[in-house]
Amino acid sequence: MKVGIAGITGKFARRLVTHLLSSADKTLTIKGFCRDASKGNAFDKEAIAKFAEGLDVIVCCYLGDDELMVNGQKLLIDACEAANVPRYVASDWALDYTKLKFGELFPKDPMIHVKAYLDEKKSVEGVHVLIGGFMEPIFSPFFNIVDVQTNTIRYWGEGTEVMEGTTYDDAAKYTAKVVLDKDAKGILKFLGGRSTIQEIAKSYEEVYGVPATLEKRGSLDDLYKTMHDMRAKDPQNIYSYMSLFFYYYWINGQTLLGSELDNGRYPDVKAADWKGYVASWPKDQIATSFFALNM
Repeated sequence: MKVGIAGITGKFARRLVTHLLSSADKTLTIKGFCRDASKGNAFDKEAIAKFAEGLDVIVCCYLGDDELMVNGQKLLIDACEAANVPRYVASDWALDYTKLKFGELFPKDPMIHVKAYLDEKKSVEGVHVLIGGFMEPIFSPFFNIVDVQTNTIRYWGEGTEVMEGTTYDDAAKYTAKVVLDKDAKGILKFLGGRSTIQEIAKSYEEVYGVPATLEKRGSLDDLYKTMHDMRAKDPQNIYSYMSLFFYYYWINGQTLLGSELDNGRYPDVKAADWKGYVASWPKDQIATSFFALNM
């Protein structure tokens, strides 16, 4: 099988390549495409067409602004169509964004656009891998939920809302399986585990042997108002409020994958649940686990 990976130098793409290369498929060939001024970029139609030639599947691992995530992917999809590449794995790995309306969780709007574009294609099958939220960022400064120095875990809502999550590495393992499975098409849902923030705090205590303090920031309604107020006040300062939008739609129940998962399709992948993820990192390193994904 000939696999093309667009955005091959990214963190997730590197994990994907690692798991593809560990497969038993002796026919596997991996062809990479990345943005390089001397060799072309994400909007170089000629370079993209050359990249797509002779491939059995293209996986998009782009991560960037809306221009890249929408129009960059459309060019890849068009190249698939022109080169008779039968499958395109979109840059998804997310909550179930198919249940969202445009503008609700704005960083996921490109995914909605790309899925609609793929749905219109007759010769290219879209593949969409949904995994809940990535676990690593929850413990990172991006969300500012877990403070390992004070063992404080902050939350919005009641603390009983379900959080579906999968580690980056397990998501890459499942994606590698999907890529090598010619029958894997459409929406596929894989999940490491489901826990409430209260249960995550309990796992933290059990794994690290220290008491955790739960600190409530407000209700879900408070969170909704806060994130929209911050966006209205300073819309250009996107990183000041983006994590709040993610958190709101992660726990409000709207984007849950549900009970019908595809984990059983690849039973040899043993995905970590929330406690398993916590147990895989020392306490003083878990906050930076997101930055160690190149390993």
